[in-house]
Amino acid sequence: MAKNNLTTVTEFILMGFIDHPKWEMPLFLVFLSFYLVTILGNMGIVFLIQIDVQLHTPMYFFLSHLSVLDSCYTSVITPQILATLAPGKTVISYDHCATQFFFFTICAGTECFLLSVMAYDRYVAISNPLLYTVAMSPRRCWSLVVGAYVCGVSGAILRTTCTFSLSFCENNQINFFFCDLPPLLKLACSDTTNAEIIIVFFGNFVILANALVILISYLLIIKTVIRMKSSGRRVKTFSTCASHITTVSLLFGTLIFMYIRSSSSKSLEEDKIVSVFYTVVIPMLNPLIYSLRNKDVKAALKKVTGRCQMSHCIQQ
Repeated sequence: MAKNNLTTVTEFILMGFIDHPKWEMPLFLVFLSFYLVTILGNMGIVFLIQIDVQLHTPMYFFLSHLSVLDSCYTSVITPQILATLAPGKTVISYDHCATQFFFFTICAGTECFLLSVMAYDRYVAISNPLLYTVAMSPRRCWSLVVGAYVCGVSGAILRTTCTFSLSFCENNQINFFFCDLPPLLKLACSDTTNAEIIIVFFGNFVILANALVILISYLLIIKTVIRMKSSGRRVKTFSTCASHITTVSLLFGTLIFMYIRSSSSKSLEEDKIVSVFYTVVIPMLNPLIYSLRNKDVKAALKKVTGRCQMSHCIQQ
């Protein structure tokens, strides 16, 4: 990612929540607690899936990768948010800004593709339960996950190259709390038309294409469920999809609001709130959604806590 010859800026100043100085310390504590809960929750999900044999299925294989992505996702952004809430101005170098943007874009893009894969997995499990383990073999599961990561990395390379090939001149104050696309485009002093066309087209394609795959998967799932004679089986089938539907609705809803709505209706303060939601809040909620609404995860958690209590009693 070579800098453009006209680029004179070597560092950026992240303004963060400078308009609300009285809220800096309370917000620091809130974001710190969110970050700790996110890491503990997502790593807890990965741990449970690894140690419980009953969770060694394609569904939980994909869930473990979602948890790892959420941990990486929030680790790229939340420490930077905490830094902007600390006393003094937050300076970030040009290279650091580009690197943060690159990894943030990898995590966001890969998560979109992975959620599509998870929707496809649910469709296969519900429409063809007898052949599910054959259709979703370990080799195919790994192929789908690797494909999601390849697509995420490819998109990140394209978006980062287009963004940081722009010229950034005298103004180096980013009125945001991390290096995100909208504030960076506003800061550029060169013509952003071509870069915006490529970035917006590809970003919209990723969001809408994955949303379409998920929608088609669930329409086929609904078609299969309607054919089921037992109402109890219908409820049970839909309950296995509830967590995934909740996660998809939260993530894609905020991404569409952030990146696809018209620029004339955009507000920087609204963008800040929405970006906090999809970079900090959603990664924290995902392990709660999947643990509170999933009988298998709750059963695995009870096993682990039961073992811990038993080992504690033996030691005493």
